[in-house]
Amino acid sequence: MTEPLPAVHSGGLRNDLVQLARHAHAELIADTSHDLESHEIKDGDIRYRARALAPLCSEGEIDVLVAMIREQLFGLGPLDPLLADDSINEIMINGPGPVWLERHGALVPSGLTLDAEELRLVVDRVVGPLGLRLDRMLPFADARLPDGSRVHIAIPPMALDGPYVTIRRFMRDPLPLRAFADQPVVDLLQTAISQRRNLLVSGGTGSGKTSLVNSLGGTLVRSERVVTIEDAAELRLPGQHTVRLEARPATAEGLGEITMRTLVRNALRMRPDRLIVGEVRGAEAFDMVQALNTGHHGCLSTCHANSPHDALDRVAAMVLSGDARLPPEIVARQVRSAFDLVVHLTRAADGKRRVDSVIEVASDEERQLVAHGAVVS
Repeated sequence: MTEPLPAVHSGGLRNDLVQLARHAHAELIADTSHDLESHEIKDGDIRYRARALAPLCSEGEIDVLVAMIREQLFGLGPLDPLLADDSINEIMINGPGPVWLERHGALVPSGLTLDAEELRLVVDRVVGPLGLRLDRMLPFADARLPDGSRVHIAIPPMALDGPYVTIRRFMRDPLPLRAFADQPVVDLLQTAISQRRNLLVSGGTGSGKTSLVNSLGGTLVRSERVVTIEDAAELRLPGQHTVRLEARPATAEGLGEITMRTLVRNALRMRPDRLIVGEVRGAEAFDMVQALNTGHHGCLSTCHANSPHDALDRVAAMVLSGDARLPPEIVARQVRSAFDLVVHLTRAADGKRRVDSVIEVASDEERQLVAHGAVVS
């Protein structure tokens, strides 16, 4: 039987409601008559528990308490309001304490503080439904939320003050190309897409590479068969004929791994009009470059690099990791033959992400098309 708890005191309203929500959450978890995975618990059941625990609370406080219990049962608890805010790009939790945000490119405190129990709930709600392993032997995990947001979790002993949780938000609506460049550069990129040229998008972490590819994808012919390959699915293309492939890590038993290289090989058998590799970072570069050199046009890929020239060198190094027997000079030539343009993004001090430079690649020379965000005349 549910025992009533002391009345909520106005001086510490949120803390009191948090404690009440935890009690109700524990009781509902212990009640085996409910199937939490199917979200079958009705608001009436939750309200009954809340009212029994806090009979002196007002209706308004009970409404808040019911919402908090639902967040703990089915969402990420106190993080749910942040996940519903489309202006937030990233959520960062550095162990128990304040939660930080990236909003409009700037790091700001959220005003929310998590204690150890709330943080444990967040971690459990992320890894539990996915069956991911997270322990001292494997103290990190990558996951994806139902809305497509990417999550990275690190726990002790790797994270000294952890758990650390970083959530990269998935943007529901692609940004317009004008968000990345002035109109002359936008026209250049749109022309390259319509002419089915192969583009490599480069930049540092958080520079907007995937966001730009999403925006470029919005300009594709809707009837084209586009196959996307990603380590963590983030692309949302509007076409009517899009095939999405996603890599998968091995299970705790070392089984079931699906590598990016495996996905690239399978994608080539799916009759793609365009191939989009969300981010090339390993041996899959070998198969991708071979495909682009054998008649696949209009393809897009991204990689981390400091400049367009570094991007080509990095892809060449990744190709060699896929087959070290190839002579480096042959690999460098094949990489430059595979891509027509390299589009490089930078992130300014104010957080804005812009196309900084574009080079046209040829086997023997490179031509600068855009420099410092402006078309070279």
